[in-house]
Amino acid sequence: MVVWNGGLRSLAGFASFAGMDNNQPPLVPAQSAPANPPAKNGWMWLLVAALMLVSVCVMGGLIGLVMALAPTQMGGVDADGEESYHRVVIRKGAGEDKIAVVDVSGLISSFSFDASGRGLVTGIREQLARAGKDDDVKAVILRVDSPGGEVLASDEIYKAIRAFQGKYHKPVVASMGSVAASGGYYVSAPCRLIVANELTITGSIGVIMQGYNYRGLLDKIGVQPMVFKSGRNKDMLSSTKLPTEITPEEKKMVQDLIDETYLRFVAIVKEGRTEARKKNEKTVRALAADWQEYADGRILTGKQALQHGLVDKLGNFDTAVEETEKLVGLAEKAELIRYSVPFNFANFFRLVGEAKTSTVKVDLGVEVPKIRSGRLYFLSPFILD
Repeated sequence: MVVWNGGLRSLAGFASFAGMDNNQPPLVPAQSAPANPPAKNGWMWLLVAALMLVSVCVMGGLIGLVMALAPTQMGGVDADGEESYHRVVIRKGAGEDKIAVVDVSGLISSFSFDASGRGLVTGIREQLARAGKDDDVKAVILRVDSPGGEVLASDEIYKAIRAFQGKYHKPVVASMGSVAASGGYYVSAPCRLIVANELTITGSIGVIMQGYNYRGLLDKIGVQPMVFKSGRNKDMLSSTKLPTEITPEEKKMVQDLIDETYLRFVAIVKEGRTEARKKNEKTVRALAADWQEYADGRILTGKQALQHGLVDKLGNFDTAVEETEKLVGLAEKAELIRYSVPFNFANFFRLVGEAKTSTVKVDLGVEVPKIRSGRLYFLSPFILD
């Protein structure tokens, strides 16, 4: 049965199909009446806009709250006027005694910054100060995994370790990782004990300065440097000078600078190892009589360094922890901690504001050291290739 719109049309249609009135033309189904138009949805858009506005206000309030808390609870300045640090537990201990772990990793440089915006040297100095003031901390493990770096930055870390041990009378033990060469060994030298894996790359005691001379390339493309100087040696390290223009006097001055820095490196090693042995003759190895013959820039394995008295014990980080506990006479298992500055929005925006470029750097997990011309480095040579 077909149902048509309207009662009369339904009856007529039924009669036609039943043959009651064949003279009548077939009825055409009536068109469906248009449905009532849907109601306006304007109120829905108003609701969405209101929700978006509320979300923006909430996010703005949260950011403002974080910024307000940054100076106090998120790595800001504490009551002592120093940057606040949080203890991060690496391993639980059996008692109240703690050992602080301070990391020296990557290229040692004054240009290295952590997430809080502070430099490598400043961060290490502040962590040592925290460990010194923390009565529960009985010693520090310097976890080194570095091929070396700038002479000045390495020397500042060395001085910070010496000052810490002299002021707080707490020992620092070096735990060498994969690489602790050149500047990495320099910062380990003042430690009371040095532990290295037998396959650790260490040694490389020496100084290097390098640059590139591209005068030949400039001559090929027709570029001539124009130099105006106040004295004959003002451009002594210029990369645009012909090799024949570098005088013996200039070469001697640069070599004297390198030799002076190298002699300080050797003195640091001898002084640090001798002082450590005086403190603990049973554990610290004496320098071999011919150790300086191996301080010619060559790299050594941990096992070779042990033979020459540059390392005291072979083992991993756990070995360094055990030796540190013995060194300070802890009867129970110590708690391992490190000092960490939580991410600080204020420091982040300050660091961004001080940036010289708008470049965004993405960490891909590959470290590419930046070696700058005209700087002295305690750096293992294989990193320069």
